[in-house]
Amino acid sequence: MKTYYDCEPTLNDFAVLEACQRGYHRLEAVVPEEINARARAFLETNTSGEPSEILFEDWFVEGVIKNPQAAGAIRSLLGMNFGLPILMSNHRIEYPTSAQEWHRDGNSKFTHELRNLQVFYLPQDCTMEMGPTEVLPGSHLLYSANDHIKHLDRVRGSEFMSGPAGSIFITVYSLWHRRSSSRRTTTKGVRNLLKYNYFRTAPPQRDWIIDPEFDFATAPYLPSRDLGYYRDVWLAASHVAEMFLWLCGKHQQFKTEGGQTWPLNTARFLDKPYGVPPGL
Repeated sequence: MKTYYDCEPTLNDFAVLEACQRGYHRLEAVVPEEINARARAFLETNTSGEPSEILFEDWFVEGVIKNPQAAGAIRSLLGMNFGLPILMSNHRIEYPTSAQEWHRDGNSKFTHELRNLQVFYLPQDCTMEMGPTEVLPGSHLLYSANDHIKHLDRVRGSEFMSGPAGSIFITVYSLWHRRSSSRRTTTKGVRNLLKYNYFRTAPPQRDWIIDPEFDFATAPYLPSRDLGYYRDVWLAASHVAEMFLWLCGKHQQFKTEGGQTWPLNTARFLDKPYGVPPGL
């Protein structure tokens, strides 16, 4: 299998900005059922927690790793010639089961730089009864040691990565997540969840789909309340703007003066907010 891959980007400015806000991008049922069925059959005979042999199966590489919609989103966020997965994990569980502790995966970095992405693939349907992955939107920009969050139970505003077979969820590596509890089920079953990473190899630049309506001065950097209630949403806006400008290759222009200035959406009777960095 080749180490690098390139394709056309599929996300525009607003979709990339939303990924900076949420820390993830959802794609539902994008993998054909023929590929899902082959993946399920493979995992029934390869039940280890790291079935990396699947990365040498051409049908899997083309159908999942290089899936046009998923790879196009990866290309938008990581740039050209991104690195392909080198390890495959399977969070295979027999349900019903209890919830996992909240955590950030090992070697996570708290940074505005987006140098790798962690992806989850569902080869079968995953309902709420099967204990889907639960994520906390925006938590990729909220540093906390695992020892400080593992005691938490339900967190208001969390989102469940349930979905039909063939769904792919692209996440910033440091996003808080856990396996939720499988609920309201009286029968046993098996749920597979494949997890793998992609890597940046190129300097960041704004080479995704450019939306002519996008304006750096008035773009919606401020997260909606459902994403930021558990933290300072005003600070979150600055973090989101910094990550977005870094992805655009414009990090050297990032500057915020605080108060009612950019990147908050403070334009009322002006064409643009106060404090917009020169050159944007």
